Amino acid sequence: MNLKDYIADVPDFPKKGILFRDITPLMSNGKAYHYAAEQFTNFAKKKNATLIVGPEARGFIFGCPVATNLSIGFAPVRKPGKLPRKSISVSYNLEYGSNELCMHDDSVKKGDRVIIIDDLLATGGTIQATIDLVEKLGGEVVGIAFLIELADLNGREKLGKYDILTLITY
Repeated sequence: MNLKDYIADVPDFPKKGILFRDITPLMSNGKAYHYAAEQFTNFAKKKNATLIVGPEARGFIFGCPVATNLSIGFAPVRKPGKLPRKSISVSYNLEYGSNELCMHDDSVKKGDRVIIIDDLLATGGTIQATIDLVEKLGGEVVGIAFLIELADLNGREKLGKYDILTLITY
């Protein structure tokens, strides 16, 4: 299945000069969404994953079906102030400023074999911060999976030591 057929290009969003890759047509097509989830599931199965982790919000969209398919847990990574119990956080730099991500401090157990799933690999900053959280809690990141990779932004280089699956590359 050619998943690019289910991605809508939206010029000048969110600002002029940006070509936004909209994944909602893929999500609204049951066969395409199922196909993407199956590719991620097969990857996680090969890696003997024991936990799926996904950053909000689109990591939830693709990570939860994989966790369900494998009957394993899913751990969310959220922005500050969104988790109700004790959590850990990590700050990371953006082009202009910084950001912070959080996880419950009991969401990853020492020795968990973790697959991180998100919709997009761009510069790799969000995923590197997610990796840092997982490893801080004692988990082993055995793979990272993305629906889309924007190759010209070189995120893969930042994540070079990890096994990476992308379903669509631009």
